[in-house]
Amino acid sequence: MNILINDGLSASAVKLLEDQDHKLYPIKVAQSQLVNYINKHHIEAIIIGNDTKINSQIIDACTDLKIIAKTGSELNNIDFVYAKTRGLKVFNSPDQSSESVAELVIAHALSCMRHLKNTNRDMPLEGDQRFTEIQKAAAKGQELKGKTIGIIGFEKLGQTLAQKAIALGMKILAYDPKVNEAQVNLEFFDQQKLSFKIETTDLETLLTESDIISLHTPRLKKPILSAKEFQKMKPTAGVINTSFGGVLDEVELVNALHNNTIAFAALDVFENEPHPEIQILMQDKISLSPHISGSTLESQERIGLHIAQQIINFDKN
Repeated sequence: MNILINDGLSASAVKLLEDQDHKLYPIKVAQSQLVNYINKHHIEAIIIGNDTKINSQIIDACTDLKIIAKTGSELNNIDFVYAKTRGLKVFNSPDQSSESVAELVIAHALSCMRHLKNTNRDMPLEGDQRFTEIQKAAAKGQELKGKTIGIIGFEKLGQTLAQKAIALGMKILAYDPKVNEAQVNLEFFDQQKLSFKIETTDLETLLTESDIISLHTPRLKKPILSAKEFQKMKPTAGVINTSFGGVLDEVELVNALHNNTIAFAALDVFENEPHPEIQILMQDKISLSPHISGSTLESQERIGLHIAQQIINFDKN
């Protein structure tokens, strides 16, 4: 099978495909040249990330194409419904980055609770002149142990976060209209295992009782957190969003932080990517990262192997 790897793939995944005698084209083809390249080289499968778009025009123009594979969970850059009507297989990797996302949530939680987001800004600029003042400001941090984390969206990713939080001694509240309960399993270095049954609660309870709220919803038509929801949270609480821009109202978030309605926030995703609003970037109560929650060397390895194996299985069948 001729396979175009347009947005990159892990070395182990490339080797796996090569070992199965697939012919690979690991080259970045510009969007405008995609149809010509696919047809010239009789490409049967294309592997893309977030940068390449596969629409109905490309699908119609490329009659050799059998597989569209996305190294990620969301299919918003693929005309998925149309591809299915034309008999194409669409593969993705929805759960392969859960560990990476969950760890970044914990990292942001620690950054906010221990004021690292502030000291990392202040120390390079004024650490030599205001060391004691910065130290005193950051010395009133809080431990995660004993705190309650509210997880909105409790499928694979939310459950993985619960594993990490339980290991840190946190209490779990979860809300998901599609999940009544879930078994969360912890595996330790010496092969011991512990299992916890988590029953989901209502959103009101989660909002009022959580110390940290983490969002793990699909893309939504309107925010699940806005002014009314922020008002219900503890004034010492914070919110972390690593899911999608727009699942919380950024304008109301900034207002809630400015008015001390809530204490802190952390954002990895933004409504206006790749140009976040300046009010978000300059708010010192927000811990920031540039949409990297699912991007680690380990997750990219898992994603690549998962995609490669799906292509191999399809070809064999």
